[in-house]
Amino acid sequence: MSDLKNLAETLVNLTVKDVNELATILKDEYGIEPAAAAVVVAAGGGEAAEEKTEFDVILKSAGASKLAIVKLVKDLTGAGLKEAKDIVDGAPAPIKQGISKDEAEALKKQLEEAGAEVELK
Repeated sequence: MSDLKNLAETLVNLTVKDVNELATILKDEYGIEPAAAAVVVAAGGGEAAEEKTEFDVILKSAGASKLAIVKLVKDLTGAGLKEAKDIVDGAPAPIKQGISKDEAEALKKQLEEAGAEVELK
């Protein structure tokens, strides 16, 4: 029983970032959808239960198709070719900051489909 109490205490003290990582692990390794992890966030109360409204799209790496990622970053940001190349070369680097969740997820999906490694913060 003390193991369960320790587990409960650990879950309650998770940060939002930790909960997101836990959700990814549960989904990828155990097939449990992230909606179940939302219960963990809600159980934490306070700061962890607060829903984030602004997101940053961070390019972690360009992957194998760097040229395609540079072109995509150029199109997505409206930056010039040199600026887009500098962003990709400087990875990890922010692509867009302070955007809505839907827009951030759409950008992430496009970049990942092109082969980039992307993170939302």
